[in-house]
Amino acid sequence: MGVRPPSSGDDEEPDSIEFGIAAVDARLRESDLSFPATKDDVRAELGHERIPYDVHGNDVSLGEMLDRVPTTRFDSRQELLNQLHQPFEEYRRNSSSGVVAQVRSLLPF
Repeated sequence: MGVRPPSSGDDEEPDSIEFGIAAVDARLRESDLSFPATKDDVRAELGHERIPYDVHGNDVSLGEMLDRVPTTRFDSRQELLNQLHQPFEEYRRNSSSGVVAQVRSLLPF
């Protein structure tokens, strides 16, 4: 997932804000991790990384998200991302406090 931040009114293209599995994917592409990989391999390489789970920059460790995945071996990067998608969505929904926070999570600012 990723959204663009609001424009500041200048002509520059804003950077996008990556969160959830899009942020995990960016970290994976920058890492030395190769696939197939075990959950322990992923944890050793990136488990300490803090991954934003919403547009407001709230984050959670990848290690904590890996604990929510039943699979112990991933044949590809895409398989890992697919397995992490639901835990990130559930974490985002459950970590929003109240109606205002839930509405804010839908807005890009």
